[in-house]
Amino acid sequence: MATIKDVAARAGISYTTVSHVVNGTRPVSDQVRSKVEAAIAELGYVPSGVARSLRVRATGTLGLLLPNASNPYFAELARGIEDHAERNGYSVILCNSDDDIDKQLRYLRVLLERRIDGLIVATVASDAAFAQALAALRVPLVLVDRSLEGVSADQLRVDHEQGAYLATRHLLELGHRRIVCIGGPASTQVVQLRAGGYRRALDEAGIEAQAVVDCAFTSPAGHAAAQVLLAGEQRPTAIFAGNDMIALGVLRAAAERGLQVPQQLSVVGFDDIEVSRYLHPALTTVGQRIGQLGEQAAERLLARIRKPGLVAEQRLIEPTLMLRESTAAIGG
Repeated sequence: MATIKDVAARAGISYTTVSHVVNGTRPVSDQVRSKVEAAIAELGYVPSGVARSLRVRATGTLGLLLPNASNPYFAELARGIEDHAERNGYSVILCNSDDDIDKQLRYLRVLLERRIDGLIVATVASDAAFAQALAALRVPLVLVDRSLEGVSADQLRVDHEQGAYLATRHLLELGHRRIVCIGGPASTQVVQLRAGGYRRALDEAGIEAQAVVDCAFTSPAGHAAAQVLLAGEQRPTAIFAGNDMIALGVLRAAAERGLQVPQQLSVVGFDDIEVSRYLHPALTTVGQRIGQLGEQAAERLLARIRKPGLVAEQRLIEPTLMLRESTAAIGG
């Protein structure tokens, strides 16, 4: 691989002058610039990004730490972040913590070692050690989808509690009374907020809420939970799933038991991932414009990189109930 000294030798000029051309640190004549550019093209020289970052104190890279990149929700979120970053001259380094708190902390250290210019984080769960590490950061930080107590940073998230309330109220308005919530991992703030919205809607209707079912945010977990619920004597007439991936598992379990959706079972999800629109029946779900949320997070991070003194912003995004084919009036 060619070095900057090889370029200098080919162009017949000093190493220092080549460095000024490559890094734009001092004006040079057009003739000298042409010689350097020709030598670079001939040798296939690639400047060292690490060396340049040490000089200009910037790498042009952003860190993105997600809890589960295999979840389509986070894949769409990452795409929105990456699209906005790319349009503004930044690259994104993605780390997937696999819903592992310890791995999340290790990857944070990895990203900081890469000298990132800023960081976007969707946390796995509330964790004191991770919160302490984020609070001590010296790089701009944006928390997205989930907040974290003890961390003063820009935060962008959907109103999870209100979204779950809208979903449950929709089922109540359709005449359902046996409504069960398969929420997701009970330790996460997102599940706790969505469970709160579910309970609030039932409480307003004078109906005692059943215990929220604890499971992973995955289709297999939703399928397993729904199999148990639908096998009972007092099976629910409606299920509110904590995310669309759980809802996919519920739909599969219903089909296996010969239950028609929505005639015999109504199902509502949360997130409005792209695949939810193409299921049969198409999934009624709580939408939150995932890609747009990612773009807003990246936009805010870049603004903070340019102006570090900006006051931390707490942005709560209103959810929308996307009515499709998986819900109907009871007995309808």
